[in-house]
Amino acid sequence: MRYFECDAQKVVFNVRYGDYVDLAVCEFFRALGFGDLLIDGPLDYQLVKQTIEWKSPARVDQVLEISVVAKHLGTTSFTLSTAFRIAGQADVIAATETVYVLVDATTLTKTPPPQDLRDALHRGAVGLFVDHADSASKPA
Repeated sequence: MRYFECDAQKVVFNVRYGDYVDLAVCEFFRALGFGDLLIDGPLDYQLVKQTIEWKSPARVDQVLEISVVAKHLGTTSFTLSTAFRIAGQADVIAATETVYVLVDATTLTKTPPPQDLRDALHRGAVGLFVDHADSASKPA
């Protein structure tokens, strides 16, 4: 973690986890092949609710690994779960559940996900890895 992301105790400041989820979800959709559709295309997603459970801190100079999985698919909403780990360690240090609604990017009205997106969310991005830290620590 970078110094400016931490509080006076050199622990990642709690509001940063929302930023990390946002980045991880964006990369998740790219890994599923839907980055263009949801970033520059006709669809978008908006956060409805986010819960975070902290188990132990992340500290300055530690690298986080974040995994993302679809937990629930509704008519227009979907819930993604994220698990945070210190790179190379098995223990989850924080977990989130984020409910999003899929919307038309122009009108911002709710819209059901296309079937190929639903299928991709069910399938997930198992085994895919994106490294924003340029870290030597890679999953096995």
